[in-house]
Amino acid sequence: MTDSTGAPTTGPAGDGLILGSAPDSWGVWFPDDDRQLPWDRFLDELAATGYEWLELGPYGYLPTDPLRLADEVGRRGLRVSGGTAFGNLHDPRAREDTVAVVRAVAELTAAVGARHLVLIPPMFRDEKTGAHTESPVLDADQWARLTATADELGRMLLGEYGVRLCLHPHADTHILTQPDIERFLDATDPDLVSLCLDTGHVAYGGGDAVDLVHRYSERVGYVHIKQMDPAILRRVHAEGLSFGEAVELGVCVEPPAGEPAPAAVIEALRGVDARLFVIVEQDLYPCEPDVPAPIAERTRRYLGSCGLGARRQGRP
Repeated sequence: MTDSTGAPTTGPAGDGLILGSAPDSWGVWFPDDDRQLPWDRFLDELAATGYEWLELGPYGYLPTDPLRLADEVGRRGLRVSGGTAFGNLHDPRAREDTVAVVRAVAELTAAVGARHLVLIPPMFRDEKTGAHTESPVLDADQWARLTATADELGRMLLGEYGVRLCLHPHADTHILTQPDIERFLDATDPDLVSLCLDTGHVAYGGGDAVDLVHRYSERVGYVHIKQMDPAILRRVHAEGLSFGEAVELGVCVEPPAGEPAPAAVIEALRGVDARLFVIVEQDLYPCEPDVPAPIAERTRRYLGSCGLGARRQGRP
């Protein structure tokens, strides 16, 4: 059985955390890029390394026909935890495009039985070149528009698709630091908008993921578990490097290296009164094709040693 979030209602006693992974952990950032793994190899390796749940990643990377996607995922013994969309909430000129993208992702997400849409704000630096494309600071009017639009999208997603909006703070976006995250949460409707807590991006912005879990537990609706190398982070901030440059330097690291400590995050999440998907992410773009799978399997085993997930739990 599953609950209204699409998560299983059965599992290890007292365990409300469901482990999964995402294309990001296989070096996938874009719908189509010749430096990325073919999508069928990603699915094959995801299943082979012991994961059962996956987030869809950039729209268009995996098949967008619901029947084909359901077949490709299902015949590998996989299930979908949520969809991923990139959308601008603060610029009215981007509203039409953002709504169209969110609707397309929500329709596909709901069609394959998932109930979460992870929304990532636009980056103000180009992912490949690092060039600034927008001011890194929003004014009060832009912030007001951002939070109001988030509530509107959240209402639309729940009402029309049964999918919950989970805002994902991200490096090189306007929602990254802990004050940014708290400002967003305090200004949005908890009935309409949740937080996708990405532990690595919180660390990237100098925040404390465990503190956020404790103080905003009712807003945490979905989790990306990720670690950042503190030495590389210091260099990134000192030299003003972009997130793309930071990733190429290896800022995202395999647990248990890096910050925050996965065990501390998992312990804090156990106190959240909800069943949560905890999706492994380790930004690897670009990487050699044979790199991701061994890391993914070691990560699953390590997180299992911390009490998160198990290989092929019985089907709920």
